[in-house]
Amino acid sequence: MTMLDEPTTTTAAHPLSRLSPAEITAAADAVRAAGLVGPSTAFVYTGPDEPHKDVVRSWKPGDAVPRSVRVMLLDRATGTGTDAHVDLAAAGGPVVTASTVVDGLEGHMPILDGEFEVIEGLLADDERWAAALAKRGVEVADVRAVPLSAGSYFPEEHGHRIVRVLGFHQADPDDLPWAHPVDGVVAYVDITTGEVTAVHDLVDLEVPTERGDLLSGVHTSPARDLKPLEITQPEGPSFTVEDDVVRWAGWEARIGFDAREGLVLHQVGIDGRSVLHRASISEMVVPYADPSPVRFWQNYFDTGEYLFARYTNSLELGCDCLGDITYLDAVIAAEDGTPRTIRNAICLHEEDYGVGWKHSDMFTGASDTRRSRRMVISFFTTIGNYDYGFYWYLYTDGRIELEAKATGIVFTSAYRGEEHPYATQMAPGLGAPFHQHLFAARLDMAVDQRPDDHGGWTGNTVLEVDAARVPVGPGNPYGNAFTRATTPLTSEGEAQRMTDATVGRTWVVTNPSVTNRLGEPVGYALYPQASPALLADPESVVASRAAFSTKHLWVTPHDPAQRYAAGDLVNQHPGGAGLPAYTAADRSVEDTDVVLWHTFGLTHFPRPEDWPVMPTDYTGFQLKPHGFFDRNPALGVPAVLTSGRSHCSSGR
Repeated sequence: MTMLDEPTTTTAAHPLSRLSPAEITAAADAVRAAGLVGPSTAFVYTGPDEPHKDVVRSWKPGDAVPRSVRVMLLDRATGTGTDAHVDLAAAGGPVVTASTVVDGLEGHMPILDGEFEVIEGLLADDERWAAALAKRGVEVADVRAVPLSAGSYFPEEHGHRIVRVLGFHQADPDDLPWAHPVDGVVAYVDITTGEVTAVHDLVDLEVPTERGDLLSGVHTSPARDLKPLEITQPEGPSFTVEDDVVRWAGWEARIGFDAREGLVLHQVGIDGRSVLHRASISEMVVPYADPSPVRFWQNYFDTGEYLFARYTNSLELGCDCLGDITYLDAVIAAEDGTPRTIRNAICLHEEDYGVGWKHSDMFTGASDTRRSRRMVISFFTTIGNYDYGFYWYLYTDGRIELEAKATGIVFTSAYRGEEHPYATQMAPGLGAPFHQHLFAARLDMAVDQRPDDHGGWTGNTVLEVDAARVPVGPGNPYGNAFTRATTPLTSEGEAQRMTDATVGRTWVVTNPSVTNRLGEPVGYALYPQASPALLADPESVVASRAAFSTKHLWVTPHDPAQRYAAGDLVNQHPGGAGLPAYTAADRSVEDTDVVLWHTFGLTHFPRPEDWPVMPTDYTGFQLKPHGFFDRNPALGVPAVLTSGRSHCSSGR
């Protein structure tokens, strides 16, 4: 334990406040003072060590603010990592409370930009790489080297920081390299030693030559005649933001952000009642289906291997967000430990969402319509070829929705014809391998949780609800009946579940201690989109490393240390970390603080229309109130359409 000579006082107003630039600097100073930083050390990650749920719930304004920071370091000269924790609020100043050496045998630190940046230069000096490119008629200087996470496939690589590299030809600065994959050759590079350990020239394939231009005036798609569209709110937005707390239409949520998970929502509630303690995207994996010896290893964990929120976009009005917009900057740590500000990283605005409810009554003559509206909290990040947007929506009817948007450029290959049925032909000779985008939402539930009679808090229980047919019989003579089958998920083992669209499966998080006016437990239901889970073989390496994606639902008791679906150190981890380890004890998840881990995503068989840039595709899930309210909460939406001039109600 090492303490700084000069105390640094945190100015955070809340235990879940985002890290300030001063706090990031103080954490970096603390690990330096502890002797953990040498001349070849880089800062991989600096983010909040969030306090236990009970600490947050019992905290009151005026109390001391607990502030702990996790700092992950990498010695680039040796490949050794250090996982440190700093108490910013310690008496006398920030103090390193713990540090662990990471040797890479059970996973490495995430890959740094600085490590990626040297790859092209290393390959330029390798005769094997030059020979493979020359055989395909391209110059080394005209090939963009794309280093990618290696996975964990060969025992001789354990303990070494490895990337695998594919090449893409770029004829001139405006040429899109993704249109020209130099397929059939792959390089393996040890990024600690700088050694190109292997260059495998495995399949003799031609480099596709057709350009893939995106810019208007260059591509050949016809222009679309569209007039300007303006969205205005003459009286301003209906939401407020104070100290990162958003309040809108009865909703309240605290915004968090860090380099690994990106946008995080804390303490989400409505009408003074809690729904979620914390919601985030804890991991995502993009497994590819091409089994060729050049590409079998392609699967990327964009949060755990790359810290995908480091690449968060600075959003622009009229391009990324439209309307009356409030932007929030994000502050993360650069690789030298200094704070780095991402301008306009988080976008907040309201959207009209069509008809919320409507009825014209034949008996009373009344006609009523209410528009639906939603609060949008979003960010966008670019990881290599793909761009991902994550949009949290809060609705006037009490729904919460997460929508993930995928766009950008598909990862390409040389098209090998029908004898290699693992890719779509996108352009002459250009292929795009089949793949999936699988996301793991971590939903730390807090459905109407309140202090109990024993000094604790009321818990939640998860029920699986299926539609159930009723066979023809004495109680159903005409065969028209169907009902609900409700099954409590009482243990971690029981709660590893799959979606089933044939029975409309949902999972309802109830609070057995709180009932509505009908005497039924209040709840919120997870409505999944029915889509495939991981399609790789259960015995595959990726199935072991991305085990979270083999199930659509996992349920665990709350544990702040269990934050990532694939575990803490994902890069080159051999497998079994994350949810399989978390649930190994088969703990009870009945009437307690439950965390839902929900896998959702896209299975992408690319289309020619996805080239040269992919139209946005959408996936996600919804949380809907299930007996949480006594009646439709959108009854309170005003009948006014526009600034008091038009009404949607003729009721008497």
